[in-house]
Amino acid sequence: MKTIDLSLYLVTDKSDDVEKFLKTIEDAIKGGVSVVQIREKTAETLDFYNLALKVKEITTKYNVPLIINDRVDIALAIDADGVHVGQSDMPCEVTRKLIGTDKILGVSAATITEAKKAQKDGADYIGTGAVFPTATKDDAPSITKQNLKEIVESIDIPVVAIGGINNDNASELTDTGIAGLSVVSAIMSADDPKKASEELLNIFNN
Repeated sequence: MKTIDLSLYLVTDKSDDVEKFLKTIEDAIKGGVSVVQIREKTAETLDFYNLALKVKEITTKYNVPLIINDRVDIALAIDADGVHVGQSDMPCEVTRKLIGTDKILGVSAATITEAKKAQKDGADYIGTGAVFPTATKDDAPSITKQNLKEIVESIDIPVVAIGGINNDNASELTDTGIAGLSVVSAIMSADDPKKASEELLNIFNN
């Protein structure tokens, strides 16, 4: 099993201002973000490819893994560190065959059954949520803190929690056994992404 620091996992949201988008990611990494996932659900393939290349320059500079959401083709085209797939995306076992054994594979799972299947099919980690209400992903199933604990205990690979996590509620998750916090708006929409990242990491580690 690959060793990945999942403690603060940034998932990007769409931005019309590319320079600001890239600066936010870089500032967040300076604040302690340990993994970056690019999520572009509506972007044209060429736009996604070009944006991913720019983000990769930053993540490579700081030696932070870059994960591509859903799009195996983009991940392979830019030689990203890995891919993250949901339950309605390319099946986990097929994704693993396509990307090989060296790349990171994450899978969204909201139940113990989904988590166990993902582990069996080759996932390196699980993303579970939404643990709190979230505006960035309307279709995300919500799970309770108890559900989260049960999923963590049911598998041997690490779990990151996602969904509406911010400075006000992150401390509620510290005793669940998760490997890290996966955050979108609390960093991407922050006035000071570096400070926001530092604060979230501080909460999680205490």
